[in-house]
Amino acid sequence: MLGAILATILFSCSAVSGRQLVKWLPGTEVNFWRLTLASLLLGTWAHTMSEGLGGGALAVFLISGAIGFGLGDIALFQTYPRLGTRLTIMMVNCLAAPFAALTEWLWLGNSLSATEIACGAAILGGVGMALAPGENPHIDRRTITAGIAFGTLAALGQGLGAVLSRKAYAVAEAAGQPVDGITAAYQRILGGLFVTGLFLLFLRWKKIFAGKDEAISPTPTLTTKEKWRTAGPWLAFNALVGPTLGVSCYQWALLTKGTGVVLPIVAITPLTVIPFAIWMGEERPSRRALIGGMIAVAGAIALVLVSR
Repeated sequence: MLGAILATILFSCSAVSGRQLVKWLPGTEVNFWRLTLASLLLGTWAHTMSEGLGGGALAVFLISGAIGFGLGDIALFQTYPRLGTRLTIMMVNCLAAPFAALTEWLWLGNSLSATEIACGAAILGGVGMALAPGENPHIDRRTITAGIAFGTLAALGQGLGAVLSRKAYAVAEAAGQPVDGITAAYQRILGGLFVTGLFLLFLRWKKIFAGKDEAISPTPTLTTKEKWRTAGPWLAFNALVGPTLGVSCYQWALLTKGTGVVLPIVAITPLTVIPFAIWMGEERPSRRALIGGMIAVAGAIALVLVSR
């Protein structure tokens, strides 16, 4: 229980610090360097205290990380500057649950019950209510449309990455080489780091040869040195609380209490983000947006409970 509560708080801090980072640095660059720092920290544990790159399911963990930490987080950090912390985390965390359930149904043949479908509908309805353009007058329609598109991709990546991670644990268990949570997180992050690095190189090439950069340029008036001086502490903090400690606490919680207890607790992350976001000076959500968010979170918790 403690691990799940700590993971929820740490993920909230990661979300808010991630939103601050994209004010100074491009999202893909932020994601690459935070994963680099996290891989160094987690790798130190994995190679000195555990299996390192062993365990019998490395390939599946790498693919899981490439989709979840790579493609999913690339989209996540493109959503932050468009929708803000609260809407981004609410959308991604809540949509990831039905996407994961749908993936398991299509891939593993785990059919959806009428109750699960109803929970999925509640999630979509709550997300739609919270993201309604009329409830977010500070965001123009074009920006919110792009944010929804990136947020949906982030949720797809998170959901599919979670399913693949479950598959990897099963493969390792069947091979008689079970992997601890920190080592699994390390192997997944390596896959995400590879994909993010490739994408960052592509953006560099695009900028040099085509004269273009990412869609939203943070603080263009600051020099590169000034941006890094400001963003450096936030980057270290984000790498520590998110992909390092947050994921480690999440895996620890799963080892001690099981998904039926852990996932409903972690599903309230979108609500715990709200006071942090307000404290950091972001917008105060309207009553309708709060109700929509609570409906979506309740639907996500219910979906996890009825699925277990």
